[in-house]
Order: sequence, then structure tokens, then C-alpha cells
Amino acid sequence: MTVRVVVADDQELIRAGLRTVLDARPDLSVVGEAADGVEAVAVATRTQPDVVLMDVRMPRRDGIAATRDLVAAGNPARVVMLTTFDLDEHVYAALRAGASAFLLKDTRPADLAEAVRVVARGEALLAPTVTRRLLDRYADRLPAATPAGDALAVLTAREREVLTLTARALSNAEIAARLHLSTATVKTHVSAILTKLGLRDRIQAVVLAYDTGLVRPEPPAR
Repeated sequence: MTVRVVVADDQELIRAGLRTVLDARPDLSVVGEAADGVEAVAVATRTQPDVVLMDVRMPRRDGIAATRDLVAAGNPARVVMLTTFDLDEHVYAALRAGASAFLLKDTRPADLAEAVRVVARGEALLAPTVTRRLLDRYADRLPAATPAGDALAVLTAREREVLTLTARALSNAEIAARLHLSTATVKTHVSAILTKLGLRDRIQAVVLAYDTGLVRPEPPAR
């Protein structure tokens, strides 16, 4: 099955380069381009892609706001933010807005193509430890997005445990060992958490765990 991609970046040269890289793969196809956030939302709404590669900084409407618009409209496309700087506050804000991952603009072509495939499958692109490091650094610097506790009231006690350990960067196998459960049972709990909270993927669950105060950022190591 071909993965359909929209590329949104205000620099035409970058858009052309991304299109060249992706269209060279038989299982990937660029179905639209956008030069700003407003256009990105319009193109993604019209073409219904599987993945949107979204630049963080664009005119008229930036990538974070555009991502928020897509999520609010119920667009099923998964958003991958393109950024120049690794692990900055814009990346955290983008993940909070609904992005599923981020990539540096100097990512190697083969890695870019594989990242699009991974995100299209609904899998986590960011390693749990990288996600946690990002959230520990910036979660307290932005205003809370969700009233503490309220959003998690629909979860069972066990689901809250699983969410807490997920946010602490434990894998399903590690969570299973910690809670004396099977890996299959942990996967079932994670799926239930995503469904109950209306989240797209595991990354969004981790962000929510921080935003609600279920997990607090760790102080930097001395």
C-alpha cells in the first residue's frame, strides 16, 4: 500500500528535495505541497494524506497551529514536524498540539523515508528516552493544556499505572515485568488508554501524562 504524504515548508527548495526523496520510493507518494500553515491545512483536508511533513516555522500560520487545526478537524493524517533544532520548546509544543513525531531537516534520505513509513503505521518514531528527555526539559515551561486529573478520570487504576510507566519511558515488556502482567495485556491497556482519552498514539499519551501532572519532570542531573 502506498503511503500518501503532504509536504509543508515555506522554502520551495526544501519542498522539492523532500518530494524527490519520497517519490523515489515505490511505496511513498507526495500528493500535495504547501508553503504555509493555512495552505497545509487546506491541502491536507483536500487530499486526506496518511502523513504530513510539517515545518515548525511558516508564515501566516505556523506548523504548530496548523497541526492543532488538523487535529481539531478530525483529520486522520499523522503529523511529523520538521525542525532545525533538536529537542527545543517548539518541538514539545508541536507534540502537545497533536504531532506524532519530529525530524531534523538534515535527516538522511533513507532515514526520512523510513520515518514516514513508521509513522504511517501508527508506531512511535521517537525513542521513549528521547521523548522523556524532551518533556522533562520543557513540560514546566509552557502553560498547562489540560486541567489536572479531570482528563484521566475515565481510566481505571490499572490503566493509570500503565500510563504512568509509559510516560516514564518503559517499554511494554518492561511495564509487563514491573506489574506482573503479560505483554499482550499491557498492549490491551495501552489501546484502552488511547481510546478512552481520544489520543492518536503513545506519544500523545505521554504528553498528556505530563500535562495533567500524573508524571512530573525530573530535575536535571547535577
